[in-house]
Amino acid sequence: MGMYHVAIGRVLVVGVLVAVIVVFQCYWTAYYSLLDGDRSSVASPVEVSISATAEKEGVFRSTAPNVMLNVTFASHFKEADLDHELEYHYNGGRNSIMGNSLNKSFKVENHEDAIYSFTQKRPKHVHDPTQKARELDDRHNVLNQVNNVQFASQGLPSDDIKILDADLTTFDPLLAVQKHSSGSGIQSVEMEPQNEKPQLLKSPLSILNSEKRMGTSSTRSKLVRPTSITQMNSLLLQSFNSSSTRPRWSSRCDHELLSAKLAIENAGVTSNSPGLYAPIFRDVSKFSRSYQLMERKLKVYIYREGAKPLFHQPKMRGIYASEGWFMKLMEGNKRFIVRDPRKAHLFYLPFSSQMLRVTLSDSKQMEQHLEKYVELIAGKYRFWNRTGGADHFLVACHDWASQITRQPMKSCLRSLCNSNVAKGFQIGKDTALPVTYIHSMMDPLKGFAGKPPSERSILAFFAGSMHGYLRPILLKHWENKEPDMKIFGPMPRDLEGKRMYREYMNSSRYCICARGYEVHTPRIVEAIFSECVPVIISDNYVPPLFEVLKWEAFSLFVRERDIPNLRNILLSIPEEKYLSLHLGVKKVQQHFLWHKVPVKYDLFHMILHAVWNNRLSQVRSR
Repeated sequence: MGMYHVAIGRVLVVGVLVAVIVVFQCYWTAYYSLLDGDRSSVASPVEVSISATAEKEGVFRSTAPNVMLNVTFASHFKEADLDHELEYHYNGGRNSIMGNSLNKSFKVENHEDAIYSFTQKRPKHVHDPTQKARELDDRHNVLNQVNNVQFASQGLPSDDIKILDADLTTFDPLLAVQKHSSGSGIQSVEMEPQNEKPQLLKSPLSILNSEKRMGTSSTRSKLVRPTSITQMNSLLLQSFNSSSTRPRWSSRCDHELLSAKLAIENAGVTSNSPGLYAPIFRDVSKFSRSYQLMERKLKVYIYREGAKPLFHQPKMRGIYASEGWFMKLMEGNKRFIVRDPRKAHLFYLPFSSQMLRVTLSDSKQMEQHLEKYVELIAGKYRFWNRTGGADHFLVACHDWASQITRQPMKSCLRSLCNSNVAKGFQIGKDTALPVTYIHSMMDPLKGFAGKPPSERSILAFFAGSMHGYLRPILLKHWENKEPDMKIFGPMPRDLEGKRMYREYMNSSRYCICARGYEVHTPRIVEAIFSECVPVIISDNYVPPLFEVLKWEAFSLFVRERDIPNLRNILLSIPEEKYLSLHLGVKKVQQHFLWHKVPVKYDLFHMILHAVWNNRLSQVRSR
């Protein structure tokens, strides 16, 4: 009996010990898992769902219990409402304190990915300094809370997973998320250990931008490849063959336009037109015939409505001088202007996008002002209603012009400096206006004197402020890298700095025309003035006078993604080809010059002809 009780006691003791060990292991496992969340070098995936509300509020909720990431975005990526690059100097600079502090923590690792990940839209400028400070605090809090979150691709195409470009000083958001193409709304997140070096966020920012503009989280757009110059040529040909809206009733002017169009199409082939250099034109025979008919037949009516300074008050100097010079010369012209609108083939809307920006400042107000103006002329005259505005045209150089005219003047023929085919510029209807930065009304060409090719010892030159995402990349790859590549940031703005800038252009074979905040840049015309072959690095940019000029005959187009290979591209061009390009630049120069009294084939006539040409392409026989 005693032995029986001893055996039972031993069993109980062993059972208690086993129970204690099991309980201890359970508690230790739970405790260790908590520690592992902070210390482990093995990242555990956490599913994060994103709702439409979460996207607006910046809150990302995990499907795992008790996990939430609070991410505050400083911008909702609405349509860009910023000025052209040179207004930066008047406004004290656009880069916010948040952007400058955050950019220090990023770097460019893959140039091609950086280009395709970056949208061409820009965050709306925030004017409230208190709000900026709050956003800065929120950003630092996010960095501490999220601890370098890295979004995994989960099988997305390699071209859709892009690297955030750290040198891009115009972009502020910390995080961007892309959902699966299946629309499941689930994205995998890996939490990195604290002792690891922070990693770049891998996510296509352009997709987030499109989501914000579309206002829904369920609709996803794919990254769009840039439109090449070859594709633009195809779009131009397609536009000439497309149908257009017919007028509500016919007029004598319609018949005159149709007659001119048929005469141009049947123009005989000429190898030599006096005053024109054939290789720089798409079809010099048709251009010559079209220009002759324009001089002989075209009549323009200018609406007198509209009060100064928004209407009828041209600005003749500065970055937006193109619209001012055209307005001044158009309103003072006697050959093309008629007082009887019934005799007009085209109707000019004489407003200044620059003065709209200065006076109203808010893009919505500017758009509403133009809407009221259209309502005024449509109510007072019958001509707008006859064609829906298709025979009306505007000339506007400010960055915002394409945006504020998109709705109230969407049917009009728009001549725009901001000719971005990815932002609504319609090849074949709209025409690209050159940016002519006029420093002196008395002498627009002051300081530019091209040297012959034998005296141009510099392969390529660029100097300018670091506006937009592209220029920092250009400098990263080529500043102080090769003795024949003179790539600089902003040069001094005193007299000596300006003299050096012009001397570099006059002594270079190729002048780099890299986009700033928007696709256009005055360097293209400056390069032409200095007889330096323009190298245009600006995806989706439609070059000026695109309808008639053959830009491949006097300039080069380099994709943004090819910046690392820029020098090799330039060196690979045979000397014979360069000499041909250089000659083309000299011959095209006359078409980009302003004169106080317009002369044949100058910029005033070329802009007017571009509008005339696009109007003719819309005319159809009944």
